[in-house]
Amino acid sequence: MKYIGIFFFFLLSLTSEAQTKLNKYYPVEDKAVQQKLDDWRTLKFGLFMHWGTYSQWGIVESWALCAEDEPWCRRENPDYEAFKRDYVALKKTFNPTQFNPEKWAEAANKAGMKYMVFTTKHHDGFNMFDTQLSDYKITSEECPFHTHPKADVTKVIFDEFRKKDFMIGAYLSKPDWHNENFWWPNFATPDRNVNYSIEKYPERWQAYVDFFHGQVDELMTNYGQVDILWMDGGWVRPLTKGQKKLINFINGLFLKSGYTQLNIPQDQDLQISEMARKAREKQPGLIVVDRHIEGPNENYLTPEQFIPDRYFEEPWESCITLSGSWSYTPNDVYKSSREVIHMLCDVVSKNGSLLLNVGPSPEGTWPAEVYHRFEEIGEWMSVNSQAIYHTTGRKKFGQGNERYTVNKDGSVNAFYLFGEDEKIPNHIVFNDLKIKKGSNLSLLGYDGKLNWNKKGGTINVELPKEVVNSKKVPFALVFTTKIKN
Repeated sequence: MKYIGIFFFFLLSLTSEAQTKLNKYYPVEDKAVQQKLDDWRTLKFGLFMHWGTYSQWGIVESWALCAEDEPWCRRENPDYEAFKRDYVALKKTFNPTQFNPEKWAEAANKAGMKYMVFTTKHHDGFNMFDTQLSDYKITSEECPFHTHPKADVTKVIFDEFRKKDFMIGAYLSKPDWHNENFWWPNFATPDRNVNYSIEKYPERWQAYVDFFHGQVDELMTNYGQVDILWMDGGWVRPLTKGQKKLINFINGLFLKSGYTQLNIPQDQDLQISEMARKAREKQPGLIVVDRHIEGPNENYLTPEQFIPDRYFEEPWESCITLSGSWSYTPNDVYKSSREVIHMLCDVVSKNGSLLLNVGPSPEGTWPAEVYHRFEEIGEWMSVNSQAIYHTTGRKKFGQGNERYTVNKDGSVNAFYLFGEDEKIPNHIVFNDLKIKKGSNLSLLGYDGKLNWNKKGGTINVELPKEVVNSKKVPFALVFTTKIKN
């Protein structure tokens, strides 16, 4: 039976959500989606927000409900049933009366962000919008916040960010662990997957598909212009023909050996292509992100908590936390402004976008560290954003402290990233910068003329005295070539 075990774990790896490399990309065919995707690719910098009842406990979003032996599923209460009851009851105490999305939108705008994605519902099934398909929601009469004029937080957040000309993204979890047609109370919930046989109970699964499509329709109908539908929960997916064949083969071996056939992983098909078609009838050009599911519904790729080590021509976005977790955690440690700016430069140089996550508190506020980081990032962006927006990356994106982006006219931006304890030198050497004949080099934020020369295939730039003598070491300097007509 050891070979069956090998096949089984191989099959699990095929259907796992974990992703350490980017999928093969399938180009978008819909012209309206192509145009919106092209517009999105010029923005480069976005805000992600994970927020729900779990913020009251300061724990990982949703995952403590999942009975898997994984570090992100740990819970303090070893009594799972008691824990689950208490978790669900958080709905009755969730009351973020200090909720101020205007302040969030203003801070994100000043930081230079241009699009946002908000968790309308995470895996736990708690709805942060006024769905009519579930009472497990922030606008439920059992939730004390439901009487607040901004109780439908998704609507208010979308409205406030739209006022700042942000592209709007709705995160929606494909699994819903609160819905009886995904986790049927008739059975235990051993893992993150649907907990019954879809083949044996197809009508129950179809009811869940209808529920999921219905919630997408609500978001597309009642919440103004939505530009991105960002779906999470990549283990909820249809199986390929090869995977189905492998399952049948393994089940055959089990039956021959006197064992019961396997039912997991299953063909958890949410009919995403049909859902996307219907959604675009109400939201033409909608970008659909069916994360980690290789195919036509993964309109851009989404590496999580890492930045690829090379340039990609295809549209992609790294989603990365500002703190140590996606959700709010008291006394969390936040990345420095320098780290974020360096990440942004790195991502954009490789032709991607950065989606930076913040977890609001149970009161509906951002920690002071977030505002401080956004202010510093915004100061840097106010000088250097022209080397970020509307640029493309470069195959020779740069190594060490160097990064490069390319402007529409073909001119190049050269970034020098300063380390935490690095002093400002008199000269900076760029190893991969090529300056065309008839061009000159300038430093963003400095109006004077720069002295530079070519030396052994490198460009040696003399820094102005005003920069060298600056009391504060910059996070990064950006030099740009300007082509003479």
